[in-house]
This record gives sequence, C-alpha cells and structure tokens, in this order.
Amino acid sequence: MVKASEKLDMTSGPLFKKIVVFAIPLMVTSILQLLYNAADMIVVGKFAGPQSFAAVGSTTSLINLIVNLFMGLSMGTGVIAAQSIGAKNKQRLFKTVHTSILLSVIVGFLVGAFGFIVCRYLLALMSCPLDVIDKATLYMRVYFCGMPGFMVYNFGAAILRSAGDTKRPLIILSVSGIANVLLNVVFVLFFHLDVAGVALATIISQYISAVWVITILVKDNADYRLFINKLHIYKEQLILIFKYGAPMGIQSSMFSISNVVIQSAVNSFGTIIMAGNTAANNIEGFVYASANAVSQSAMTFAGQNTGANRYDRVKKVLLICMGLTLFISVFLSGLVLLFKESLLTIYTSEANIIAAGVVRLNIICLFYGLCGVMDTVANTVRGMGKSLIPMIITLVTVCFMRVLCVYTVFEKFMTIEVVYWSYPVTWGLAFIAQLIYFTVVYKSKKSKNKG
Repeated sequence: MVKASEKLDMTSGPLFKKIVVFAIPLMVTSILQLLYNAADMIVVGKFAGPQSFAAVGSTTSLINLIVNLFMGLSMGTGVIAAQSIGAKNKQRLFKTVHTSILLSVIVGFLVGAFGFIVCRYLLALMSCPLDVIDKATLYMRVYFCGMPGFMVYNFGAAILRSAGDTKRPLIILSVSGIANVLLNVVFVLFFHLDVAGVALATIISQYISAVWVITILVKDNADYRLFINKLHIYKEQLILIFKYGAPMGIQSSMFSISNVVIQSAVNSFGTIIMAGNTAANNIEGFVYASANAVSQSAMTFAGQNTGANRYDRVKKVLLICMGLTLFISVFLSGLVLLFKESLLTIYTSEANIIAAGVVRLNIICLFYGLCGVMDTVANTVRGMGKSLIPMIITLVTVCFMRVLCVYTVFEKFMTIEVVYWSYPVTWGLAFIAQLIYFTVVYKSKKSKNKG
C-alpha cells in the first residue's frame, strides 16, 4: 500500500528534483525492458543462428505497427488520470481507472487475434526473406498470444505513473524480466524451442506483470483503487481516452508503418544487413529508452499541472525535460560510438554482421539528441490535452518524409546509408514544428487562464 504522502506533488514546489525522482525509475524500467529484449536476441543470436536472429529482429517494426495503435490508448489513460489527480476530481479518476482496465482486456484479445491471423501475410508484404519468414511467423504467433497480459500491464502501469508511482512498475518489470531471461535459457538451450521458446518466455512474463499490477490496483487504498466488480465502460471516459490516446496510437502506428517501409528497404540487402541492423537497433534502443523516460515524465507533469491550471510550471517542465533529454542522449550516444564494436559483439560474433551494425550506429547515434527533444516537446503538448496536431506534425515530418525518402532518394542511390540518414533529417524537421506548436498552445492556454 502506498500512502498519499509518498506520492509526488507535481503541482507545487521545485520541479527539477521531482522530475529526476520520477524519471529515474521510469528510465530503469525501460532499460530493464530492453535488457530483457536484448537477452532474447542474445540467446537467439548465440545459440540459434543468424536466421533465427534475423527472424526475431525483422518482426519488431511489424509488431509495433499492430500493437502501437492501441498502446496509445494507455497513454491517453495516463493523461486523463494525471489531469484528474491534478484537478482532485476523484469521480473522474474512478471512471477512468475502471474504463481503462476493462478496455485493456478487450483490446488485448482483439489485437492478439488480429496479429496471430495476419502476421505471415504482412511479413510477406515486407519482403521477408524465404529463409527467415517461417521462423518469423512462428515467433509472432506465439508472441501475440500474450497480448491481453501486455495491454493490461501497460494500462495499469499508466494509472500508477499518473499518480507519481514509477517505483512499483519498475519492481514488477524487474521480477517478470528475470523470469523472462531464465525461461529464455530453459526453452532455447534445454528444450531447443528456438524462436518459439523466446516468444513463450516473453508472454509468460507479460502475464506475470499483468496479474501483479491488477493486484496493486485492487489492494491500494488510493483514489485510483480498482474494484473488479465495478469494471464498466463509461462512455464519457471512453471518448476522452480515444480523444487523447487515439492520436498518439495513430502516430505510433504510422511511425511503425514508416519503419516497416524502412525495414523492407533493409530486407532488400539480405540476411547479413538485416542482422546488423537488428543488433544496432537494439543498442540504440537503450539511448532512446533513457531519453524517452524524461519525455514521458514531461507528459505526466504537464498533465497534472494543466489539471491544476499551473501553466507557468508547464513551461518550466518543458525546459527542464528538454535539457535532461539532450544531456542523456548526447552522453549515451557518445558511449555507444566509443564502444560500438564491443557492444555489437554481445549480439553476434560474425564480423560481417558487426560491420553492418557499425554503419547504422555511425550515422544515427550522432543525432539522437534530436529524437529526444522532439519527443519531449510533443509529449508536453499531449500532457496539456492536445494530441491531434502533434500527431499530424509527426505524420508529415517523420512518417511521410521517411516513406518519401525510401521511394525517391533510396530508389535512385540504393545504399543502406540513405535509409539510415532518413532518421536524423526527419527528427530535426519534427522538432522544429513541435516547438512552434507548443508555443502556440502555451500562449493560448495561459491567455485563457488569465481571462
């Protein structure tokens, strides 16, 4: 049980320390998640061969494409819950919690069934090589059986974080992640289940997380307490969840569509480049997750202060979070570039795959700071209750421009470097546009508050 006094008061007092205290567990949670995912890749890469390694890696963008549309709804839940807490509106929070958890169960089953059925067809559309597609399909079908647990945990964790609790989601992920790693070893090394074993370990850990977070919500004597017998879809809250969450989900899915196009371009270079891209992408994920923890913090802090009509603090939240995000991105990217070959060796011992991974890291890690500040500005605006325009900005400046690059510049030059350069260019465009929009929203909100 967590006492109210142990929650972070985001609407008063100094912000820097509170943001850091909030963000660190969130950052560690994200890094642990990536470590467990990396463990999946390492076990497959070391003990199941290049085809299995490429098979698991090639599914990432496709899984994200299917899942992220609905994951945005959990982010919408977090925004509404944070605003309700900031406004001290207990009834609205009650309805948000009970609508969200029931919605997560429904969404989990729907997404799982859809992904299970269509995965092979979509892999074929992505030009997945014939020596990889069977294993990739098997991995995805097992993986999607865990969707109900995955959704329930993420919606539940969003509720806890909206109240300032990032520690218990970290504990949950730590324990379930350790179970995932141990099961990886058992299923792959001892039972020789290959990619199916890795996916099976993942879904078992997801259901552990789901049961645990529901137990916390049920037992906590807090305003966000969950009563299983009172689960209900409240129309008003459902509309708000979709209003705030759907644009974020659509943006994430469109992001994934552009990444699917990127992955298709990468696939055209064959298994070695695919494997190198997969390893490098996993390493970059640690930089992204660390910076993204701060941008997620910006959304929660902006949400609570918007609920409390403290727009002066919202601007401070943005500036502090941008500074932290930029520092983290530059520092970690520098470490990656310094030790790139050694880091890639963790995933594979094959020199040609390592060389392929180095090509990606040399380009993308130089500019990861742009990605971090882009997300921070967009998430601050979302915390203020504006999701549609940030989505449109991202669709145009990132998703559309990347796809355009693949079908124009890449078609002309046909080099993997062209594919990788599409990332920093689009991050820069998106950051400028998001910052302009924040300025407009901030001035409008502050003016209305004065009036």
